[in-house]
Amino acid sequence: MIFHIADRDRWLASQAEGRYTASTIGLELADEGFIHLSTDAQVPGVIERYYRGVPNLVLLHIDESLLTAPLVYEQLGGATEPFPHLYGPLNVDAVTEVEPLVT
Repeated sequence: MIFHIADRDRWLASQAEGRYTASTIGLELADEGFIHLSTDAQVPGVIERYYRGVPNLVLLHIDESLLTAPLVYEQLGGATEPFPHLYGPLNVDAVTEVEPLVT
Protein backbone atom coordinates (compact mmCIF):
# COMPACT_ATOMS: atom_id res chain seq x y z
CA MET A 1 0.00 0.00 0.00
CA ILE A 2 1.21 3.49 -0.89
CA PHE A 3 -0.37 6.85 -0.15
CA HIS A 4 -1.04 10.29 -1.61
CA ILE A 5 -2.08 13.42 0.28
CA ALA A 6 -4.70 15.25 -1.75
CA ASP A 7 -6.98 18.24 -1.63
CA ARG A 8 -10.42 16.75 -0.95
CA ASP A 9 -12.23 18.82 -3.58
CA ARG A 10 -9.61 18.03 -6.23
CA TRP A 11 -9.93 14.32 -5.44
CA LEU A 12 -13.74 14.44 -5.64
CA ALA A 13 -13.57 16.24 -9.00
CA SER A 14 -11.35 13.50 -10.44
CA GLN A 15 -14.02 10.85 -9.86
CA ALA A 16 -15.96 11.81 -12.99
CA GLU A 17 -12.81 11.54 -15.15
CA GLY A 18 -11.65 8.25 -13.67
CA ARG A 19 -8.15 9.62 -13.21
CA TYR A 20 -6.37 11.96 -10.85
CA THR A 21 -3.58 14.22 -12.14
CA ALA A 22 -2.54 16.46 -9.25
CA SER A 23 1.13 15.92 -8.39
CA THR A 24 0.95 17.74 -5.08
CA ILE A 25 -0.96 20.75 -3.75
CA GLY A 26 -0.66 23.48 -6.39
CA LEU A 27 1.14 21.37 -9.02
CA GLU A 28 -0.21 19.10 -11.72
CA LEU A 29 1.31 15.96 -13.20
CA ALA A 30 2.09 17.99 -16.35
CA ASP A 31 4.11 20.47 -14.25
CA GLU A 32 6.07 18.01 -12.11
CA GLY A 33 6.29 14.97 -14.40
CA PHE A 34 5.05 12.56 -11.72
CA ILE A 35 2.61 12.27 -8.82
CA HIS A 36 4.19 12.42 -5.37
CA LEU A 37 3.40 9.35 -3.24
CA SER A 38 4.59 8.04 0.13
CA THR A 39 4.98 4.79 1.97
CA ASP A 40 3.11 4.31 5.25
CA ALA A 41 6.27 5.17 7.22
CA GLN A 42 6.83 8.36 5.19
CA VAL A 43 3.33 9.86 5.54
CA PRO A 44 3.79 11.50 9.00
CA GLY A 45 7.02 13.26 7.94
CA VAL A 46 5.51 14.47 4.67
CA ILE A 47 2.50 15.89 6.53
CA GLU A 48 4.78 17.64 9.03
CA ARG A 49 7.11 19.11 6.36
CA TYR A 50 4.63 20.15 3.67
CA TYR A 51 1.03 20.05 4.87
CA ARG A 52 0.95 21.32 8.47
CA GLY A 53 -2.13 23.53 8.81
CA VAL A 54 -3.38 22.94 5.27
CA PRO A 55 -7.16 22.43 5.37
CA ASN A 56 -9.41 20.10 3.38
CA LEU A 57 -6.98 17.19 2.92
CA VAL A 58 -7.54 13.48 2.43
CA LEU A 59 -5.12 10.56 2.48
CA LEU A 60 -5.58 8.28 -0.51
CA HIS A 61 -4.74 4.61 0.15
CA ILE A 62 -3.48 3.14 -3.12
CA ASP A 63 -3.08 -0.52 -4.08
CA GLU A 64 0.15 -0.65 -6.09
CA SER A 65 -0.96 -3.77 -7.95
CA LEU A 66 -3.90 -1.87 -9.50
CA LEU A 67 -1.90 1.06 -10.91
CA THR A 68 -1.92 1.50 -14.68
CA ALA A 69 0.95 4.05 -14.85
CA PRO A 70 4.61 3.29 -14.08
CA LEU A 71 5.58 3.45 -10.39
CA VAL A 72 9.21 4.24 -9.58
CA TYR A 73 10.89 4.44 -6.16
CA GLU A 74 13.59 7.09 -6.38
CA GLN A 75 15.60 9.47 -4.26
CA LEU A 76 15.41 12.93 -5.85
CA GLY A 77 16.69 16.33 -4.75
CA GLY A 78 17.50 16.46 -1.06
CA ALA A 79 15.45 13.40 -0.13
CA THR A 80 17.11 11.16 2.44
CA GLU A 81 15.31 8.03 1.22
CA PRO A 82 13.54 6.80 -1.93
CA PHE A 83 9.94 7.90 -2.38
CA PRO A 84 7.38 6.34 -4.73
CA HIS A 85 6.55 8.45 -7.78
CA LEU A 86 3.79 7.68 -10.28
CA TYR A 87 4.74 8.60 -13.85
CA GLY A 88 1.24 9.04 -15.22
CA PRO A 89 -2.31 9.64 -14.03
CA LEU A 90 -3.57 7.82 -10.97
CA ASN A 91 -6.46 5.60 -12.01
CA VAL A 92 -9.13 6.14 -9.37
CA ASP A 93 -9.96 2.43 -9.12
CA ALA A 94 -6.51 1.86 -7.55
CA VAL A 95 -7.62 3.92 -4.53
CA THR A 96 -9.00 1.54 -1.91
CA GLU A 97 -9.72 4.04 0.87
CA VAL A 98 -10.02 7.81 1.30
CA GLU A 99 -9.21 8.98 4.82
CA PRO A 100 -9.91 12.54 6.02
CA LEU A 101 -6.78 14.26 7.39
CA VAL A 102 -6.54 16.89 10.08
CA THR A 103 -3.20 18.65 10.03
